[in-house]
Amino acid sequence: MGAVKSCLVMKNKIRIPKILTGRGLLSGLLCAVSSLLAVSHSHSAGILTPVSSSDQAVEIQEHHVDVRITDGFARTLIQQTFSNPNPHDVEAVYAFPVPESASLSEITIHSGETVLEGEVIARDEAERIYEEEKAKGNDVGLGSKESYQRYEFRVFPIRPGVETRIEVVYYQPLKIDLGVGRYVYPIEEGGTDEASESFWTRKETVARSFSAEVSVRSSYPLDDLRVKGFPGTPVQEDANHYTWRFDSAGGTLNQDLVVYYRLAQDLPGRVDLVSYKPSEAEPGYFMLTLTPGVDLQPITQGTDYLFILDLSGSMNGKMATLTAGVEKALGKLRPEDRVHVVTFSDKARKLTRDWVTLSSDNAAGLIQQVSGLTAGGSTNLYDGLRLGLQQIDDDRPTNVLLITDAVTNQGALDPADFHALLKQHDVRLFGFLMGNSANWPLMRAICDASDGFYSSVSNADDIVGKILVAKEKIAYESLLDVDVKISGVRTSELTEDFNGKVFRGQQLVTFGRYKQGGEAELRLNARKTTGDLNYQTRIEFPEQSLDYPELERLWAMSRIEQIELLQSIGQLSGQESKESIRDLGVAYQLVTDETSMIVMAEEGFQRHGIERKNQERSQREQAAQSQRQVSVNSTRVDSKQPMFKMPAPRIGGGGGGGGAMGFEVVGLLTLAGAGMCLRRRQSK
Repeated sequence: MGAVKSCLVMKNKIRIPKILTGRGLLSGLLCAVSSLLAVSHSHSAGILTPVSSSDQAVEIQEHHVDVRITDGFARTLIQQTFSNPNPHDVEAVYAFPVPESASLSEITIHSGETVLEGEVIARDEAERIYEEEKAKGNDVGLGSKESYQRYEFRVFPIRPGVETRIEVVYYQPLKIDLGVGRYVYPIEEGGTDEASESFWTRKETVARSFSAEVSVRSSYPLDDLRVKGFPGTPVQEDANHYTWRFDSAGGTLNQDLVVYYRLAQDLPGRVDLVSYKPSEAEPGYFMLTLTPGVDLQPITQGTDYLFILDLSGSMNGKMATLTAGVEKALGKLRPEDRVHVVTFSDKARKLTRDWVTLSSDNAAGLIQQVSGLTAGGSTNLYDGLRLGLQQIDDDRPTNVLLITDAVTNQGALDPADFHALLKQHDVRLFGFLMGNSANWPLMRAICDASDGFYSSVSNADDIVGKILVAKEKIAYESLLDVDVKISGVRTSELTEDFNGKVFRGQQLVTFGRYKQGGEAELRLNARKTTGDLNYQTRIEFPEQSLDYPELERLWAMSRIEQIELLQSIGQLSGQESKESIRDLGVAYQLVTDETSMIVMAEEGFQRHGIERKNQERSQREQAAQSQRQVSVNSTRVDSKQPMFKMPAPRIGGGGGGGGAMGFEVVGLLTLAGAGMCLRRRQSK
């Protein structure tokens, strides 16, 4: 980790460089996104059977999901029960999309009276042991990550007449954006892996029972909870706790579970800290969250809008809805705004020859052009970006709106090429990443270079809410040159989970480690177009804290994502990246591209000389989770000396700068949670 550490450690300081502000949101563009999603046909999670197999597919008898959302992160438990309709033993292979930034942490298999548990080791070693145990006829399982697209779980044997249950646990960080949190349990497969689709047939039906249970606990009062597309009424257990449950006699695994939860009105701008430090002698782990309460005003100057649209084969059958969406988008432009449209599949093409303002004649002509588009061919995303960026007018602020699944398969494929291309241009890029199994690592690299942000879009999302969240970000000025410093407590290896600027409603979240507890000074320096801003407070890092042991895994997963980004853009060698990811995965028991989880009985681990690291870690986490169910503790650490004087912003009003649209437009709840890029770019 030597070179990686020196490259990644930020000694008590996170600096975000200067970038220009911009304005405007084309709400109709997001209506187009909604339309595209509404007619998409994707595969879902389920049992995989080789196309050439003569065996009947293993059946899913039960599928149960338990989601526990605590301040800043979620724990997801999946329980699936399989049965074997064949007269002989078979292997079950189950897959589901990889949740973004998820840390797969536990796998347990129950087969009759046998209980198997999982330990993370190097991937090649786990695969070797799995095949060896399988050849001997022993009970064994394997959990692996197949790039950014899916997790695969193998279980052997599934015996005739004996039900087998597999339990999977993963953690992932969550953010509050404009007062609303969002969680997605991805079920619907994105259909982006052509090789996988040609090899496997997929069985996605649940024969006996399908259920989901959600619990949201917050240290701040909650106004509401919404689960879109599923029956069941949320129950408010108390001011800080909501629950929801869904039960069905069977069903089909083809719709994402999307949960939104809204904080109470008029909450202050604030600083929150959660930590884990088992003893004075051991290092501590923390998650620091700043929710700025800052007066950010609407932007009024005219803006250029560059649309870059993916028309590859996966977009087939969606052109009529795209036309309707673009027509709505054009209707939102003002006379001083201009538009340019570029499309791409196997190569890029200009739909408009130049920048155009939209008189009624221009709008009608552009709509007619869009209505004639057809989908097909491969995906040359680089060529689409290259051609689009060639149209930029350096004298005007430009918003680039990119709609794609980013699964590029023609032209330049190396993320470093995309990163270098975007570095050459000073634009605000807003990506809309379509469906599960989309290439979010590539979109992350694109955003890193452009100081943009991307928003993952599920078919189950509240699209109107997506519109409002994006509108609040693009239509308001941003904090610039943000510089966050921690002094007085020795912190290290902070994650760079900030963009090149801070948008309205965006939380600043970083994971990190610290050596000793004590009082620290926290400063946030920034500027707006009207001048400099300075905020400060004093916060306490505990000398010992047992509340959140999950932070160790969440910190390690964030570090792994940093390493993957640096490797993808050419700033870290492939070999060093693999070794670092493998070491972190084994040390913190995380399934990664370089590690897998081997699942065996106790005697299997003894036979292969594998330490029970994950067993010990999981027991600590479960004990802390049980304790947190008893009461909700405040995580705010700046109550005595508030860092911000204004309320935190909300959709439709509240907080600095006022609002542009009433919250009632989307009913009780709207969508939040744009995926913010991990790294800052260098000042141009």
